[in-house]
Amino acid sequence: LGAAAAAASPPRRDFISVTLSPEEAVGAGGYNNSKAWRRRSCWRKWKQLSRLQRSVILFLFAFLAVCGVISYTSMGEPWKSLTNKSLDDQRTEPEIPGLKLANPAVLPAPQKADANLGNYPELSPQKPPKPPHVRRGPSNLQIRPPRGDVRLKTRHDTSRVIEELVQADKEDKTEKSVISWRGAVIEPDQSTEPPSSKIKEPEKSSSVEAEDQKEPVPINERQIAVIEAFRHAWKGYKDFAWGHDELKPLSKSYSEWFGLGLTLIDALDTMWILGLKEEFEEARKWVVNDLVFDKNVDVNLFESTIRILGGLLSTYHLCGDSLFLEKAKDIGNRLMPAFKTPSKIPYSDVNIGRGTAHPPRWTSDSTVAEVTSIQLEFRELSRLTGDEKFQKAVDEVMKHVHTLSGKNDGLVPMFINTNSGQFTHLGVYTLGARADSYYEYLLKQWIQGGKKENELLEDYMRAIEGVKKHLLQRSQPKKLTFVGELAHGHFSAKMDHLVCFLPGTLALGAHNGLPADHMKLAEALIETCYQMYAQVETGLSPEIVHFNLHAQKGHKDVEIKPADRHNLLRPETVESLFYMYRFTGDKKYQDWGWEILQNFNKYTRVPTGGYTSINNVQNPSNPEPRDKMESFFLGETLKYMFLLFSDDIDLINLDKYVFNTEAHPLPIWVPA
Repeated sequence: LGAAAAAASPPRRDFISVTLSPEEAVGAGGYNNSKAWRRRSCWRKWKQLSRLQRSVILFLFAFLAVCGVISYTSMGEPWKSLTNKSLDDQRTEPEIPGLKLANPAVLPAPQKADANLGNYPELSPQKPPKPPHVRRGPSNLQIRPPRGDVRLKTRHDTSRVIEELVQADKEDKTEKSVISWRGAVIEPDQSTEPPSSKIKEPEKSSSVEAEDQKEPVPINERQIAVIEAFRHAWKGYKDFAWGHDELKPLSKSYSEWFGLGLTLIDALDTMWILGLKEEFEEARKWVVNDLVFDKNVDVNLFESTIRILGGLLSTYHLCGDSLFLEKAKDIGNRLMPAFKTPSKIPYSDVNIGRGTAHPPRWTSDSTVAEVTSIQLEFRELSRLTGDEKFQKAVDEVMKHVHTLSGKNDGLVPMFINTNSGQFTHLGVYTLGARADSYYEYLLKQWIQGGKKENELLEDYMRAIEGVKKHLLQRSQPKKLTFVGELAHGHFSAKMDHLVCFLPGTLALGAHNGLPADHMKLAEALIETCYQMYAQVETGLSPEIVHFNLHAQKGHKDVEIKPADRHNLLRPETVESLFYMYRFTGDKKYQDWGWEILQNFNKYTRVPTGGYTSINNVQNPSNPEPRDKMESFFLGETLKYMFLLFSDDIDLINLDKYVFNTEAHPLPIWVPA
């Protein structure tokens, strides 16, 4: 058994351990850390790799080599040009001790866009929003936030006009973040975010492209004359009527309508445009400390909207101070009860303290012009605040009027009932009082909203055709084209001075792509409006004229009845002169406006301050002053005068702004 076990066990292996000394190893050709040994070792390891492994390694090396060549060729030229430029700079600008270069090649330090607001530390421009992604249309109301508080920052003080303009010109060379003109700057914003329920606080705006910059356009002698006239009117208001609605310059007192400082609010944006910093700051302080809407007083919806709401919104856009937007939101909310009627046609009067509204005591009607000429302002208030209720209320009015019967080829009656929502006093059509601004706001809403609301454009175009068909006539002997009235099929050659808004509106429409014959009609009508001044003894137009349809020896085209010969310092003709000059460049329109300003100074200026309306434009020796300066003289007439005499199309650019019917510019919305 033991033998068998021994036979089954595996054979035993013996091992011998040999230790070599370093000398013996070297002598035997072992590892010696020499280069030759390392090469033989690497080669042995390379040969031990498989063919696939060797191929992958060779491919990676080749790929890295190709990448290196490409990188060298792409970086070589820029590096070479940069090196050459550095060498050229060293050659052209050597540092020579004691030598100071006249024009060192160093850019001036950039200035902040609001650096010119030194006199307005509390005013700061808004931050431009992002482009909107919402679309606006009649069927789905979506209101965008402000795109373009295209704000004007006045830089010059008119008491030192020349010095300030020179300084402004120097500053413009370093201020790359603003568009400069006439000593003021524009900062266009683009709309950014969806509507928010919170009022947007103004922030500093970002810079604009350098190519958009423009050199300032100095104001001229005629504009300086307008500034002087404004300051004279403002002196009377400040001395005798500060904080009240209207100045009575002869009696050195005031009259109240709403008790809300109408003249002051109406004039805010005029002061900003004219560059009257000191006067503007005084008025702003009054708004901060004394303008309170929480009072038991009835106000007219239309007049409060166009003068107060419009004036506050415009001033906010021009200066960027959120104070004015807060006040606008306050008065806007207080006017909303007017829309609580069975028909949604608003009442004419609102108690802004009690939150109640009512029609006039003698009727339940509202005038068509009043309920359809508040849209620009309420729409803009919605856009700024993100609260749709304002625009929704006024859009419902326009949509309702669009569907009404009782029109005559687009012409509308003068009255509409707040209960039934139907036109009343049918058969009487005019472009004068109680209907005028309905036609104006059809066009301007279409422009304001980006030319998308086709119903507004259709109503406007149809109305202009109705004017041509029913209301246009030519006088004798000069064949002046005028707009009369139609009463139950009978034509009357009566034309209100208020109708002189029409040439400017027609020109604005033609500028925005409407038919060229609108401009031809505008040219004919503005000639007529000028003749309403030129053919009168004082060179001032009466409130109403009648035109002669038949030539009579010794008679002019214009006839004036005793009850109509007063002048209220109205702006409509000067307004249209401004549009006509802006779109045609014809200097005669400036000359006509200059004549009107001179006659205002001659017959309506009160030595102690202010201007007065007059009772008799036909009596140069005694025009019979009425002792009242309307707020629109500062808010509209002098503003349009100043703009008329300017040769700067960017001074309230008509492709960026649309004026409300009280001459308060509001921004045109950016198309979605």
